[in-house]
Amino acid sequence: MEEARAALAAIPALAGYDGPLERLGGLTNMVYRAGEACLRIPGKGTQEYINRANEAVAAREAAKAGVSPEVLYADPASGLMATRFIAGAETMSPEKFKARSGSPARAGYAFRKLHASGAVFPFRFELFAMIDDYLKVLSTKDVALPAGYHDVVREAGAVRAALAAHAIPLAACHCDPLCENFLDTGERMWIVDWEYSGMNDPLWDLGDLSVEGRFDADQDEELMRAYFGGEARPAARGRIVIYKAMCDLLWTLWGLIQLANDNPADDFRAYADGRFVRCKALMETAEFSRHLASVRLG
Repeated sequence: MEEARAALAAIPALAGYDGPLERLGGLTNMVYRAGEACLRIPGKGTQEYINRANEAVAAREAAKAGVSPEVLYADPASGLMATRFIAGAETMSPEKFKARSGSPARAGYAFRKLHASGAVFPFRFELFAMIDDYLKVLSTKDVALPAGYHDVVREAGAVRAALAAHAIPLAACHCDPLCENFLDTGERMWIVDWEYSGMNDPLWDLGDLSVEGRFDADQDEELMRAYFGGEARPAARGRIVIYKAMCDLLWTLWGLIQLANDNPADDFRAYADGRFVRCKALMETAEFSRHLASVRLG
């Protein structure tokens, strides 16, 4: 709390706040409610792989697009950020996405609004370049990759070729749609935390949310119908399924970086190993091969 009070004192618009602070959570960062504001203090080691200047631009653009709260303060040097607190909203989880009627659709509408907004984010989210970058970070750490990781990256070359064969226009994307990055009022879904955002294939966001939310087939359909305004084409469905595997391949490495940085928020060894196992399991299915073929056809 002392660190949070000191952070508030450094923000001109919030320097006089002496009311209660409520810890809101976060896997890598410390997040607090301070009255009508939400304060974010960056976590240890995040400067190694997050560009705070890019994040600040993206957060402001997402707010202009109407899918994220107003940014009250952002310091690219320190990573300190304050945004408007969304009153009456539930922080989502896989369980809440199942229990709250219409929530997958509201997430789909929010994604469609963001992707169609014309917003331009400074970073380009390139999956395979990010895998290389994370591997470089890990090469300086004393953490072991899951057995066979490099083999699966090589196998993913076929995925890379299929996606490149029929590239779709890049859009401003969240790129890290953890359920906890969604705030649901019951009428509107807000999206927060733009640390990994960038210009990307917009269908990454749908595939990644499905994985993070452990969506079943009905939830996937609800998400896609809201996003596309009807039935998704086979090639679009295929990209979403491919990205379900690829997000696990990437975030496996993110988990290992958290492990190396001694992040106490979770058992990141189990997190990384579990994501890698899930990635391999999906890539080995006949369904994955069928969807890969649909993407190749375009």
